[in-house]
Amino acid sequence: AGAMPSGGHVHPLLKVRQQFRETFLQLGFAEMPTNNFVESGFWNFDTLIQPQMHPARDAHDTFFMKTPAVANRAPEDYVERVKTMHEVGGHGSIGHQYAWKRAEADKNILRTHTTAVSARCLHKLAKDGFKPAKYFSIDRVFRNEAVDRTHLAEFHQVEGVICDKNLTLGDLIGVLHQFFARLGMTQLRFKPAFNPYTEPSMEIFAYHPMLKKWVEVGNSGMFRPEMMLPMGMPPDVNVIAWGLSLERPTMIMYGIDNIRDLFGSKMQLGSVKNNPFCRLGLIEQTETVKATQ
Repeated sequence: AGAMPSGGHVHPLLKVRQQFRETFLQLGFAEMPTNNFVESGFWNFDTLIQPQMHPARDAHDTFFMKTPAVANRAPEDYVERVKTMHEVGGHGSIGHQYAWKRAEADKNILRTHTTAVSARCLHKLAKDGFKPAKYFSIDRVFRNEAVDRTHLAEFHQVEGVICDKNLTLGDLIGVLHQFFARLGMTQLRFKPAFNPYTEPSMEIFAYHPMLKKWVEVGNSGMFRPEMMLPMGMPPDVNVIAWGLSLERPTMIMYGIDNIRDLFGSKMQLGSVKNNPFCRLGLIEQTETVKATQ
């Protein structure tokens, strides 16, 4: 029969993921389904009003599927509204002023961000009848990037979304302070940024007392009306959102400087067996309090 197997061990990413998940649930967020690793270009890009000539849609940034190469099960009336918004705009927008191609939208890809999941949930929310909602997701995304010490072709994205009437940038900043405080990060700074589907947009920086410096911890913004109105959202409804990677805080927490030592074939099994429990929101909170006294 042989020796009895020892107990299993939890990967550091799963420990940090669980901490993030518990934080969202404690704040009243509902978890979005993230089982679609393969998305159509429509849900990944077009519904976010990201133009079809955008460089992120090129093969050097995105993985395209060979079989099946195309699929798009979006409602046809919604597809037409998105097409119109791209070509001529509407509701005060002039759109992108180009000939939108259905064939480009139907291409199957490995999703490049979990915002495709958010788009599906927000469309369903508008279709079923709007009501205030808070969603989150944590799952894998894929980019055709050169692998090095800080980049992989697949990684995990954490995303939070709040949908309600008359939300403002001040609401977004307040929610970010509340969310990151739960993770022990009480000192935040914000820097204006550009995202194709949010306006205004902000990069999020937090002071890390153990590293004794400011580090970028995420990106955020308010979804553009050009994205929300074709879904059927009421004009006075705004959506605030933010996202960050799962790998970066895990690397900082466990003192890992090469992402390939955390995730992938080069990771040593010994580091899975011997890593400490996740102290996210404990040690950082203690150190931050000391730093501000």
